[in-house]
Amino acid sequence: MKDDELLESVKKKARIWLGPEYDENTRSQVQAMLDKEDPAELIESFYKDLEFGTGGLRGIMGAGSNRMNIYTVGAATQGLSNYLLKEFAHKEQVKVVVGHDCRNNSRMFAEISADIFSANGIQVYLFDALRPTPEISYTIRKLGCQSGIILTASHNPKEYNGYKAYWEDGAQMIAPHDKNTIAEVNKIRNAGEIKFKPKKELITIIGKEIDEQYISDLKTISLSSGIIKRYNDTKIVYTPIHGTGVRLIPEALQAYGFTNIIHVDEQDVVSGDFPTVVSPNPEEPAALAMAVEKAKATDAELVLASDPDADRVGAAVKNDAGEWMLLNGNQTALLFVYYLITRWKELGKLKGNEYIVKTIVTTETIRTIAERNHVELFDVYTGFKWIADIMRKQEGKKTYIGGGEESYGFLCEDFVRDKDAVSACCILAEMAVYAKEQGLSLYQLLRKIYLEYGYSKEVNISVVKQGKSGADEIEAMMKQYREHPPVEIGGSKVTLIYDYASLKGLSLTDNEEFSLNMPTTSNVLQYFTENGTKISIRPSGTEPKIKFYCEVHTDVKNAEQLDLAEQTALEKVALIKQSLGIA
Repeated sequence: MKDDELLESVKKKARIWLGPEYDENTRSQVQAMLDKEDPAELIESFYKDLEFGTGGLRGIMGAGSNRMNIYTVGAATQGLSNYLLKEFAHKEQVKVVVGHDCRNNSRMFAEISADIFSANGIQVYLFDALRPTPEISYTIRKLGCQSGIILTASHNPKEYNGYKAYWEDGAQMIAPHDKNTIAEVNKIRNAGEIKFKPKKELITIIGKEIDEQYISDLKTISLSSGIIKRYNDTKIVYTPIHGTGVRLIPEALQAYGFTNIIHVDEQDVVSGDFPTVVSPNPEEPAALAMAVEKAKATDAELVLASDPDADRVGAAVKNDAGEWMLLNGNQTALLFVYYLITRWKELGKLKGNEYIVKTIVTTETIRTIAERNHVELFDVYTGFKWIADIMRKQEGKKTYIGGGEESYGFLCEDFVRDKDAVSACCILAEMAVYAKEQGLSLYQLLRKIYLEYGYSKEVNISVVKQGKSGADEIEAMMKQYREHPPVEIGGSKVTLIYDYASLKGLSLTDNEEFSLNMPTTSNVLQYFTENGTKISIRPSGTEPKIKFYCEVHTDVKNAEQLDLAEQTALEKVALIKQSLGIA
């Protein structure tokens, strides 16, 4: 579409928002954008409608069809209501759960959503205050609901909010339900078609009683309760980074038996402005800086953190020199998989039909651990909904041990169907005392894994491209990589290419093409090289980024070689960045 055609289309769309169905504040914001000489803000606000990606609906808050506001949230809820009433027409009463995180406007969006569901005759269970995302998944299953939503933008900056939609199994929606819901949402052309007037008798407020059941169930997955009793006073610093984790994670750790939880008081303050951090993302060192300082001051042994909706977990540990280092998502996933499989084996719980799940961009060392211990591995797309899809398909057939992804998400239990920082914090703490029982720190346990299963270094690079022009640029980059794949990466010959958009693989060694066994297509490219390097490239589903996942491997025989492997890996990554043109 040409620029003048795009602008005219955007203006036409925006003028609909000047109608009497929209509130005065919204109308004035839209009119101000229409009156501006520079149309950039108008175009960004209206050039498209927010769509469900790997994490649902997510966007900057403000007026417009491409923004998070009561009308885009309202349209999503009305569309979801319409779909639920069609899909579950045989049920006497359709039921949903509504939750929210700490973000600005999250409570308002949650209450408006509850009103709309009830206006459509749907029974609503609305949490009395902010709650972790995994608790919403848990509650859908616990209360036998058909769907549920949580208002959250996860770890995005404070300008953002979002809307995650779940199906009756407690997992985020996938095809056909996500596409069918979008189709229903797209039928709603203006605010007049949204039922905002609630039926209050259909809204039930829930809270502490669910918390207690959730924590009680989380205690059942503990594998080392006896060891915890011996080391119950282990000093653990925890920060919720101003988010929902403050409601449950300290309580869950105490329920596990840990008695020495040290708070970062400034970050226990619930705030959608995230006043102590630039970004509330546990992947970023700055987000854990205050917790690490608290750990130094108190001589703690472990730092734990959760993002604003408490589905992602961050951790920091001390190395052999006593210096604090942050674990990345691949390292925590490795620790989880190693600990769970090892402990299941020690306790005689491995019967031969167990499995774990990882995403295709997560470290291949997990595959090595699984294969050597005769545990089946499923590889899935990025987004925890795909891990949940495997859990649904295997329910009653095979036994779930755990599943995770490099983006700091892991799930240790099968009665939740989304990543869970509440259980992850508990199991990480348990893992620390399990290592302590063997005379090891968590850092030393990680090095032990590398020595046993091979060293891997994973470096993720995100290239940010804002707005429509950025989206176009990302599309062009993917097209270039797809049509002109590299012959070598970082000095190592490319031997294998996976293109998940066409579900085709190509072996360059014997020039043979083959099919990739995945449930649907996805805009992801992967290159594998002779020296064991894996490169994955994909546009983010929730942020204006193109992501590059670099993974290099080295065999090591002793601790001295481990230190050298780290340096060698970093040199390889520098060459890889040059090869891909992202240095």
